[in-house]
Amino acid sequence: MTMTTNTTTKFFWTNLQKNFSFNKTKFLVLISCLLLLVACNNKQGLNLESIKTPNGWGYTIKYNDKIIIKQSIIPAIPSQKSFESEEDALKVGNLVLQKLKAKTSPTITKKDLILLSIKS
Repeated sequence: MTMTTNTTTKFFWTNLQKNFSFNKTKFLVLISCLLLLVACNNKQGLNLESIKTPNGWGYTIKYNDKIIIKQSIIPAIPSQKSFESEEDALKVGNLVLQKLKAKTSPTITKKDLILLSIKS
């Protein structure tokens, strides 16, 4: 009499456990992503404020009164200059805020500055 075992079921469960095992790093990354997703979904908590710098203007973006972006110089240009006016700082800050709300990269490019008529 020959005895056979169901090797297919064993193979399936072994691979399932192997592929879906969580180590500490994977777990922390997953939790961080979930928390970030929840934070970004609550768009009411984001607000923009201008700030006075020693040489001009900048802006901050806060989430529930915690600063998440502080921009005291004009991004995407080689020199480290502040915005000439509060209005310029707020124009760029509003664009960054829109990008955050749209869940896209908040990076500002030279083209963005040109389209917003920001003097650099």
